[in-house]
Amino acid sequence: MVVIAISGLAGSGTSTLAKMLAEKLGLKYFSPGEYFKSHSSGRNETERVMDVFQSGKGLDKDFHKKIDEMQINLAKKGNIVICGKLSILMLKDIADYKIWIECDLEERARRTAKRDGIRFEDALKALKQREKLQLKEWKKDYGIDYTTQKKMADIVIDNTNLNERQVFEKVIELIKR
Repeated sequence: MVVIAISGLAGSGTSTLAKMLAEKLGLKYFSPGEYFKSHSSGRNETERVMDVFQSGKGLDKDFHKKIDEMQINLAKKGNIVICGKLSILMLKDIADYKIWIECDLEERARRTAKRDGIRFEDALKALKQREKLQLKEWKKDYGIDYTTQKKMADIVIDNTNLNERQVFEKVIELIKR
């Protein structure tokens, strides 16, 4: 049984990596963020995240606790890749591999703009707004700056200048060790 926890900032490629790993390794996949965003009817990922926060649901500590419990319970069953902004923290004592993905802000904005079909400037503004809100809310609810999970990771990969395959191969190297 294996559990892989992947975290990183929005637009850094965590979901792409998690889905690739799950598919190639024959594991289940779960994203707390996708569950979070499923509570919105926004047109794209950026809109859905902000919509859930602005609706008040995203500020509800009990809603976040439910999502945390979902990922913990799934991880305890094993054979899964879980990709969420707080997954390293939530699964620190369960995950066999904890991976933090980094990427510079401008590259994340380019990726977000392409994914969501929005202008680069709008993606950049939205990422800054989202991160400011998440940092504030999660500091209040969990007592941490969620970027400090980087220190808990078994591997930190900066994929600013890497393609999906290169990131995947770095993680596979870690798992083979």
